[in-house]
Amino acid sequence: MSQFDFGDSRSGSDNDEDLDTLPYPAPLQRSDFLAPDFSPSTYLSTLSNRHQTLEDLRSELRSRSQLLSKELLDLVNSNYQDFLNLGNNLHGGEEKIEEVRVGLLGFQKEATSLKKIVDEREEEVASLLEERRDIRAKIELGGRLIDYDARLRELEEDLDINAAGKEPNGPDVDEVSDSEEEDEDDDEDGASYGVSITKLRRTVMQYRLIQELEKSLGAHPFIAAQAARITKVRTTLLLDLSTALQQAKGGGSAGSGRILKVMKLYAQMEESGEAVKVLKSLKAT
Repeated sequence: MSQFDFGDSRSGSDNDEDLDTLPYPAPLQRSDFLAPDFSPSTYLSTLSNRHQTLEDLRSELRSRSQLLSKELLDLVNSNYQDFLNLGNNLHGGEEKIEEVRVGLLGFQKEATSLKKIVDEREEEVASLLEERRDIRAKIELGGRLIDYDARLRELEEDLDINAAGKEPNGPDVDEVSDSEEEDEDDDEDGASYGVSITKLRRTVMQYRLIQELEKSLGAHPFIAAQAARITKVRTTLLLDLSTALQQAKGGGSAGSGRILKVMKLYAQMEESGEAVKVLKSLKAT
């Protein structure tokens, strides 16, 4: 049974008598449909207390819809001439549209030109940044090459390479470090043996640092040009180590500790094979 039908289980005649006694429902207000937040379902729910059947309500809503359609038609008919005049007034707007179109095309062309300029500037900036990175890399490389040459020159001076009138294997008793007791013992032995283990240890360390720096620089023309100098440094170092090993070997049992130190320096140079050759030659003599 509809919520708008207030009947019960009594006979139809009794229902008709009850409906006759109910107040006649007021007409639906036009203002109710003009609310900005109008919702049909919400509006229908507010009509639950109307003394009206569902069919009567539907009929009234249909009547209201027909009335609104008629009013809309009357409105159009009454303003028909105005609608026609409005259409006539729109004639000639093609020129305005063409002006807008031409303006838009000009703006598009200008925007395209500006975009081209921005792209060119972007490429130019990218090129300059790449050039800057390349210059920095070259500066860094130049600094490392200078460091390589300085270390190699220092090592050549320590080994007395290219020094006229100097013995490359002369005693060096002034290289003692006051903070290393082991080096003091080495220099005391160096005074008697003629070769300082302290100096040999330092020159071997310098040689290894130069080798590591050479690996990091890779195949550079400047490094390739220093091959003769490196070979001369290696040869001089091996000669000094060979002399120290021969002197330690000649010292008998007192020189056994010195032999181990010299062998360790060979190992640090990654020249253990040269040490074996020297020992074999000493046994043969």
